[in-house]
Parts: sequence; structure tokens; C-alpha cells
Amino acid sequence: MPGGKRRAKKPCEYVDDGAWPYAVMDHHLGAQVAQAVARALAKAMERKNVSANALAQASDVNRQVIANVLAGTVWPDLLTVASLEGALGEQLWPNHLEWPLDETGKRAQPQPERINRQRDVETAECEESSPRTR
Repeated sequence: MPGGKRRAKKPCEYVDDGAWPYAVMDHHLGAQVAQAVARALAKAMERKNVSANALAQASDVNRQVIANVLAGTVWPDLLTVASLEGALGEQLWPNHLEWPLDETGKRAQPQPERINRQRDVETAECEESSPRTR
């Protein structure tokens, strides 16, 4: 396979914990970037109140491709991202060179706020349901 096996799995298959696109990912930089693009696309569509069908017409990107990017089942290409950015008037590609280095010295995206909030909720629920010992 040209380029090795870096695209052998779908971006969403690199999830370590949680649900796409707000999951904790493994150290595959490409999958992390694809996740950040999917998250940015979802947020932009929500802010602009635009459906996948309307965005498909405005961007000349197939509606199913948009759905697949959002679901993390495809590796979004440059033309797709550029077309979506142009139609939305927003940058979707993350500035991944500014992501912090992890303990192994590799770039890793910061955890999205939603992950932290969800873990806080789950922790609070566990604490409330567990018997109190004194």
C-alpha cells in the first residue's frame, strides 16, 4: 500500500475513550486532525444554522461526504476542507503545530471542553451514587 498503513483505519477507529468527535484519541496525529476538523465543522454548521444539504449546495461537496467527515469515517482531503471553509467562511483546519507536546514528545490535541465536562458529570454522578463512609 503506498504510504504505508497510516490510512488503513478510519479516523474514528483511533478513539481510545469516549465518543467521536469528542473522544480521547490515540497518538495518531492524522486522526486527531480529522477529529478536530469534524468538531469544527459541526460547530460551524450549528452556529450558521446550516444543514448538510444546504452546505453541500454552497460548497459543491457531496452531502454524504460531509456526513462522513462529521462521522469520522473518511480522511477529509484538502479540496473538501477548503471548499467547506470557503462556503462557511470559517477555518476548519486546526493549528495543530501549536498543540502541546505530550509525555512522549509528540503533538497531541488538547482535550475538548466537552470531554472534561462529561467526565466531571460522570465523576459527580459516581460520587452521588456511592455510599458515603465516615
